Amino acid sequence: MKKSERRVVIGFIIVVGLASALTGTDKAAILERKFEAGLRTVADGLDGVMGYAIKDLKTGALYLSNEKEVFPQASSIKIAILLEVFKRAEEGALKLEERIDLAPDKKVAGSGILYFLGHPSLALSVKDLCVLMIVLSDNTATNLLIDRVGMESVNKRMDALGLPATRLRRRMMDLKAAAEGRENVSTPREMMTLFDKIWSGAVLKDPLRTGLLDILSIEKDSPLRAGVAEEVAVAEKPGELEAVRCDSGIVLLKDRPYIISVMTTYLKRDGDGNPAIAAVSRLAFEHFLRLKRSSDLGRVVSMKSIPRLPGMNAGACSGLTLSLASRPRLERRGLASANG
Repeated sequence: MKKSERRVVIGFIIVVGLASALTGTDKAAILERKFEAGLRTVADGLDGVMGYAIKDLKTGALYLSNEKEVFPQASSIKIAILLEVFKRAEEGALKLEERIDLAPDKKVAGSGILYFLGHPSLALSVKDLCVLMIVLSDNTATNLLIDRVGMESVNKRMDALGLPATRLRRRMMDLKAAAEGRENVSTPREMMTLFDKIWSGAVLKDPLRTGLLDILSIEKDSPLRAGVAEEVAVAEKPGELEAVRCDSGIVLLKDRPYIISVMTTYLKRDGDGNPAIAAVSRLAFEHFLRLKRSSDLGRVVSMKSIPRLPGMNAGACSGLTLSLASRPRLERRGLASANG
């Protein structure tokens, strides 16, 4: 073999060796960069402002953009109210079974159903009010719960959890307060952190922790839900106001759960907000599903139990099961005219 030929062979061997030395970690990093690029494409393509905070609960990896910016929360602030109610129950300051009277002067319009009920009278348990607040985004139920625990108590709880930007500043449908600029607010990172504390048990212990997640997991129309396969539970609460759309929650993908909080504001067209959030949700679901299905080197280990998203091919998903028990699908269509 000539000297020049030996150099070519040696060079080829070195290239092959370097290529084969690409580790699973290296390949995962490449995949993450592509995931982050996809997220940026959605955010940059929105005629408005988007922020998001996503956390892989298996590895702790974070994906962040405008995560410290303060956004109006609309009905997503009801997550903080729900936590305060359950925390007060854990502390013995209230019982979820206790009943609250629905007085006529407590009713407010907007989303929900209680505005039309209570003739001649009605009393509901605190837990039932929580379900109505989260699933139907019932504004009357929300205000009854705010009255029960106190607005300041919600904010003090957020302070104690290190979430100073998450503020409950007004009751639902208080248009005077809204006109004065008293908006209910948070940031993508703080909502992500709030769910992280709930998930880890740092703020609430079982069975109340599981009970809270069960309520948040009751299916409803939402942009985060739209990006996830039907077989996978999503514990979340969306919110919407004029020029504002947001949604925060935990996607309970078995063996690969993740937290996702996506917020939008300054929307030129209201109708663009939820599809953009759904696009981020779908990118996240497909990313974590791929990681769940794959070995460290990227090989798909199992092709069993395949849930499908619209437009997915048969091999796109595998091995999914609900982390929480199956629940009835409760739609909000026709019941939500305003989110508070």
